[in-house]
Amino acid sequence: MAKIKPSKGAPYARILGVGGYRPTRIVPNEVILETIDSSDEWIRSRSGIETRHWANDEETVAAMSVEASGKAIADAGITAEQVGAVVVSTVSHFKQTPAVATEIADKLGTNKAAAFDISAGCAGFGYGLTLAKGMVVEGSAEYVLVIGVERLSDLTDLEDRATAFLFGDGAGAVVVGPSTEPAIGPTVWGSEGDKSDTIKQTVPWTDYRDGEVAKFPAITQEGQAVFRWAVFEMAKVAKEALDAAGITADELDVFIPHQANERIIDSMVKTLKLPESVTVARDVRTTGNTSAASIPLAMERLLATGEAKSGDTALVIGFGAGLVYAATVVTLP
Repeated sequence: MAKIKPSKGAPYARILGVGGYRPTRIVPNEVILETIDSSDEWIRSRSGIETRHWANDEETVAAMSVEASGKAIADAGITAEQVGAVVVSTVSHFKQTPAVATEIADKLGTNKAAAFDISAGCAGFGYGLTLAKGMVVEGSAEYVLVIGVERLSDLTDLEDRATAFLFGDGAGAVVVGPSTEPAIGPTVWGSEGDKSDTIKQTVPWTDYRDGEVAKFPAITQEGQAVFRWAVFEMAKVAKEALDAAGITADELDVFIPHQANERIIDSMVKTLKLPESVTVARDVRTTGNTSAASIPLAMERLLATGEAKSGDTALVIGFGAGLVYAATVVTLP
């Protein structure tokens, strides 16, 4: 019986570079108030959101991804030809096939990189990061591009008072490559499908196609149920990720949670008992909830502003529709 040779990958993997793209149009709460009965004060107090970015016709899922990815590749100090795989997390690419990752890989100029999309909602970046780490360590790719990208303005019901103010558009990307020491910790991830109705698309595409509904499908959620789940259950997951990495809250430098809602972020900080010395990402204030893009966009901004620095130890956690979640500890690029 023939024996298969073992894979020859790197001993460990790390994030080597990060890039982001925010659409040029900035949308303040006043625009949202044109279609819902609310107030700027209510939106800010409930979510922390002041503005969000909405894409124009040219700022497609692919176009935003290429912009963010180019920055990440340059930040990592590699070339596009060295990228061996492209992993894209999105729920707002409206072509069932082919995967938008293949278009992005081609436009970046990769050398026929493996390319595929994943659908894991707001936890998608964490899922992609975990897959990329496995590829680098296993040896199937030396450098992997992980992209979180959304055009959630296309899936927003501007008359839904519970969600109209939440969502924004954008793309965030990281390059994952070899490391001589651990720099991406074990991932704590999972799903709770019995709660899938708490965040969902209003109706299937087929209902719209067949004329059973006149309104284009949108994202809807049960706000209070999602809030309770995120605050109580995701704090536990975050603590498990710290334990898995052998890190305590006192040893953290940065906390980058999914930018869903500032009240959720504040509650998690309190439950985790993070010291004041920990920098907490609050990109939600000016970017809104960009689902899979929110963690890499927040990471990019913290590094660009100097609020976080290269080599910092960061806890990242994403959670959302499914309900799905993923948390890990990383060393910032």
